[in-house]
Amino acid sequence: MQFRRLGASDLNVSVISLGSWLTYGVGVEAQTARACLDRAFDLGINFIDTANVYGRGAAETFLGGALADRPRDSYVLATKVFFPMSATDKGLSRAQILKQMDASLQRLKTDYVDLYQCHRYDPETPLEETMEALSEVVRAGKARYIGFSEWSPKQIEAAFALPGVERFVSSQPQYSMLYRRPEAGVIPLSAANGVSQIVWSPLAQGVLTGKYQPGAKPPTDSRAASDSMGQMMSNLLQPRILEAVQKLKPVVQRAGCTMSQFALAWVLREPNVASAIVGASRPGQLDDNAAAADLKIDPALFAEAEAIVATAQREP
Repeated sequence: MQFRRLGASDLNVSVISLGSWLTYGVGVEAQTARACLDRAFDLGINFIDTANVYGRGAAETFLGGALADRPRDSYVLATKVFFPMSATDKGLSRAQILKQMDASLQRLKTDYVDLYQCHRYDPETPLEETMEALSEVVRAGKARYIGFSEWSPKQIEAAFALPGVERFVSSQPQYSMLYRRPEAGVIPLSAANGVSQIVWSPLAQGVLTGKYQPGAKPPTDSRAASDSMGQMMSNLLQPRILEAVQKLKPVVQRAGCTMSQFALAWVLREPNVASAIVGASRPGQLDDNAAAADLKIDPALFAEAEAIVATAQREP
């Protein structure tokens, strides 16, 4: 496993991190989830990402129990705040940040998180109020550092411009070979201001594994087979996208790795990416994904793959 510094913090995080969206506390049986977590640590993964809204607290509750016997300084723990936890509990007001921080710590059974992230931007709360509340949380010792997820460059710059508040050290955007939007503004802006990327969906919801065949029904145990996720993934499941991914297979074969490893290594080729979040519903998936950390792939193969994908993403 390789490690990278998270922005201007003193946190060294594994370049492959373990996420808990749609898995732990919700979709994966507890014994299997614990086996996945144990395997992650065995492979050198030290960075665990969750959020209060995952299972409405269920993911944090699972992690609180599963991590209880491990030394607190042996892992880096991140959670998030913004999405509704009830009809009235949502957003990034001072009251909500303080309330949700305490609730997350209680579920996680810890005195602090290493990283507390704004899950989205809250247009209904003054940015000054949000940043002052986040600073209050850090200065109280309940979070070591703060980050954001899916903020626009304009929103990020506005936060940087505020005086007397804690500085963000991380950004959590969607980023993959099939979704490169952060490269236009978020990544260069972050790199210039001591902020690293922790990317989600580096495998494009599994599409870059090559398991979805053009013209075929999705595997019954896949996310695309579910009514909710299949709808969310509709833009990725277009025939021309799936056909392009199949065309990547000879390129990946020449790289000497699996499709998943190639996609993760592609994300990690970007120096501003500190870690790529992966999910796992069985321990063996982590073995495959973690191996991407040590891959050295010819940039020419990445360029070839990018060209194949770019052709498919153009409107017909």
